[in-house]
Amino acid sequence: MFTGIVEEIGSVREALTGRERDNELVIACSTVLGDVRLGDSIAVSGVCLTVTAWGEDWFRVGLAPETLRRTTLGQLRAGDPVNLERAVAAGQRMGGHYVQGHVDATGTIVAIGREGESKIITIEAPQALMPYIVEKGFIAVDGTSLTITATTAHTFSLAIIAHTQEWAIIGRQTVGDQVNLEVDILAKYVENILLRREQTV
Repeated sequence: MFTGIVEEIGSVREALTGRERDNELVIACSTVLGDVRLGDSIAVSGVCLTVTAWGEDWFRVGLAPETLRRTTLGQLRAGDPVNLERAVAAGQRMGGHYVQGHVDATGTIVAIGREGESKIITIEAPQALMPYIVEKGFIAVDGTSLTITATTAHTFSLAIIAHTQEWAIIGRQTVGDQVNLEVDILAKYVENILLRREQTV
């Protein structure tokens, strides 16, 4: 589990994707390697991945076909920036919200505006996700825990403060970029419970 508070921006050293098997990423970084062990979970732009090898300034992860279908990771190339966060430790403060690192789908940035030092970013999401996206609710965008400021039938907006612009890749992205989306798991649990109750009545 993660909090959606990005620890550092790493960069892709190698992107071995588009193959029938053994798709991998090698990520250059520093902070998240502080206490790394084989098999640890690290969120890479919001996707929970397992460390299969590491060195002084890099780690390697494997990519399952499902990961490539659901996320933007298959589009990454050498030099691309990625958000990085280690799994939350027991007793650690929860600065963001419960993030599983299980991306639901991708969205597309359709507008970027300014309000003071903040960027107002609007993202078009798949229609199937919109019922879980509510004003003042949480969403993870490329693994960054963010508060939804407004919604329409097909989009939602976020106010990105100056600090987040510097510490997460959302500050570098432009209109047309695709992003990984993970909606609040609690909303999905509630929906599932209610649906099952209706089916048993």
